[in-house]
Order: sequence, then C-alpha cells, then structure tokens
Amino acid sequence: MKKFVIAALGGTVAGALLTTQVAGPLLAQEAKRDSSVYEQLDLFGDIFERIRAQYVEAPDSKKLIEAAINGMLTSLDPHSSYMPPDDFADMRVQTRGEFGGLGIEVTQEEGFVKVVSPIDGTPAAEAGVQPNDFITHVNGESLMGLTLDQAVDMMRGPVGSDITITIAREGTPEPFDLTLTRDTIKVQSVTSRVEGKSVVLRISSFNDQTFPGLQADLKKSVEDAGGMDKVNGFILDLRNNPGGLLNQAISVSDAFLDAGEIVSTRGRNTQDSERYNAEPGDMAQGKPVVILINGGSASASEIVTGALQDHHRAIVVGTKSFGKGSVQTVIPLKGDGAMRLTTARYYTPSGRSIQALGINPDIVVEQRPAETTDDEDGPASAVRQRSEADLRGAISNDSMTEDEKKQAEEERAQAAAAAKLRQDDYQMAYAIDILKGLAAVQPVE
Repeated sequence: MKKFVIAALGGTVAGALLTTQVAGPLLAQEAKRDSSVYEQLDLFGDIFERIRAQYVEAPDSKKLIEAAINGMLTSLDPHSSYMPPDDFADMRVQTRGEFGGLGIEVTQEEGFVKVVSPIDGTPAAEAGVQPNDFITHVNGESLMGLTLDQAVDMMRGPVGSDITITIAREGTPEPFDLTLTRDTIKVQSVTSRVEGKSVVLRISSFNDQTFPGLQADLKKSVEDAGGMDKVNGFILDLRNNPGGLLNQAISVSDAFLDAGEIVSTRGRNTQDSERYNAEPGDMAQGKPVVILINGGSASASEIVTGALQDHHRAIVVGTKSFGKGSVQTVIPLKGDGAMRLTTARYYTPSGRSIQALGINPDIVVEQRPAETTDDEDGPASAVRQRSEADLRGAISNDSMTEDEKKQAEEERAQAAAAAKLRQDDYQMAYAIDILKGLAAVQPVE
C-alpha cells in the first residue's frame, strides 16, 4: 500500500513540476503583455494631459476622448466606429423606420429648406404643404444658416406636439404660417408597381418597416394586376440599397423560400455562430423572381440576393454587388453613445463569404445611359421601320374581331411603353423581358 501511495504521490509531484515548467513561461508572457498594455495606456494618459496643458488653444476634453475612441475603432475596419449620443439617436430613428414629424421630403436650395414632396396621409399633406414650397421659419425661428440636418431636427418632435412653420410660396405675395400637429411618420422603404404582367418591388433599405411593407405592397400589386394568375413573376429591385437590419433581410428572403438555410454568421468564438433557416410559405407562390443589383447593393441586400441565388429561386441581373460580408453589433455605452463593432462574417447558404468579393449576377447587364431625343443623328430619331400596314391601299385584315383589334392596340401600347422603359431603365427592362421569356415557355395547363 505504501508503494502505491508513494508511486501515486510521485506521479503527482512530477506532474506538478511539469506543469510549472510549461506554465511558467506562459504566465510570464501574459504578464509582459499586460505590462505592455498598461504602458500604452499610461502613454495615452501622458499625451492627453500634454495636449490639455500645452495645445495652442484650450481643447474640449470630451471631444478629444471621443476622437480617441473613434480612432481606436476605425483602425479595426471601415465599419466599426463610435457614435456620439446624437448619431446614435439618428441611427435608431433610421432603423426603426418611424419618427414623430410632419411627413415632408425636403432638400436645401440657396440656404433655404425646399419641399420636395409631402408624404400622402401625413400632417404636411393634410395641411396643404406643396412641392417647391420654401420653409423659412419653425416656431418663429429662422432656418437660414442652418444645415439641412439641423432644420430637419427642428421639425421633428414628440407625436401630438404642435409646430408652426412659415411657408414662402411662388405666386403668394407674403409668407404665411401653418400650424401642424406632429404624427408618427413611417419611412417607406418598399414601393411597388405593375409593369405589364410583372410586379416590381423596389426595396430602398432594410429597417423595421421593410418586411411589413413588402407584404402589403406585394398583396396590393397582385390585386392591381388582376390576381396571381395574371402575374408572370416578381422583380426585386435592390439596386443602390445599402443594407440595414439583418433580421429584415432574413424575413424578406424567407418570403420567397419554402425551406433551407438563408444565411449563417460566424464570429470569433464558435459558440457565437448562428444559422437562420426559411420557414414554409412562399409569398410569390412559386412564380419566377428576378433580382436587380449593382455596385451600390450591400450588406442586407447581398444576404437576400445570395440566399435566393444559392437556392436557384431567383435570377440575378445587373452588375457585381458591393461586397460587404460582415455583421456589426451596436453596443450602447455610458453617456447615451454607442459603438458599432464588427462581430461576425456572414455566409450564403452554399458557404461562400462575399466579403470584399461581392455577388456576381447570373446575367451581367450594364445600365445604359438614357438616350436623348434632340440628337438628329441619334437612335431616338431613327426612321421607324415600315410594315405592310403603312403601304398606301393595303387591304385590311378581315380575320380580326373588334375585341382582337382592341387587344392588338393594347399590345402595341405595351410595346411602346416597354421601348420607353428600355431607354429610361435598361436593367429593369431586361428583367421584365426575362419574366416574359420564362412565361412564354411555361406549359399551358
């Protein structure tokens, strides 16, 4: 028994000696590393105090520290940064997609705030604000000399609060006041229209309103087209969409997928990895989908594009996307500010990372510049090709009924509209042509 105990004790002592021999250098390296970090922090403190004491003008200490924090974050990658309280508040407004305000799209012209358009159903529209109006004062305070952001901040405020704006309008001799009550304004990130038999869904950003807007607009456009049986497919226009909320990109992708992975994110630690899958239900009911992208399509736009492309659910048309394949987490900090920190990369269902690579379209289509109509030598003034119907004395077609003639006229009008669209937006016209082609080869049931 004693030998056994000794042997066991000997093994324990030997193990302890071995552990000491290996761990000793590691602990020394860690201690050295910590010492180096503290030395650098001391250096930062020395520089900060030297600036405060000797800079030619008394600096703002708060701004100095914020700049130092931001410099630390921006040195990591282009998407990590510090957000002061005002910027953080603005970001929350943008991602929430709604705020207390008047409902006016504005721009700035010669130092004045000019109304681009009032949004339907908002306090501004109901009060009679018109495009091209100039807003000169808010609650009696002049907007002259303010930036556009500063002027917009003055017009926003708590829902239910009153605001008086002074309007200068062409044709009206004197400026006049309008008193409005602020209401909840929702940023419209989705718009839709029907082009022939194709439903076009334009998504400009991914905020809290995007998926609900997609649901409502898709349903309305299908009704406008005469029902799903009359629709030959859907076009998702994601051009110049800079991205936004990850959960909204997942919901939009899920809207057109019945099953399968949508996207996965992988962070520094394996336990932080996430995988998101589609749930049953395809809002498009299996109809063909074309996605339009370009160099301005980034982040959440690329998640949607990558998911539908990998599942062969959509044909991607346009030019290569931006290539932002990283995920940022916004972390609130003391003092009402926040930091945006890159915490993961995302991967499409096939396992590809598009970071710095982008998504290549299935069909590369460059956007052609709009053709002018005042160039006598240009294509717009080319002589229209003559046909039998243009010949003098040509006999009429006696096989067409009045309904068939009416249908022929409608088809001619649609062809003219398609030709105009091809001049105005060549990529969109190409996408519509794809859906027409797919519909033409579908078997008749």
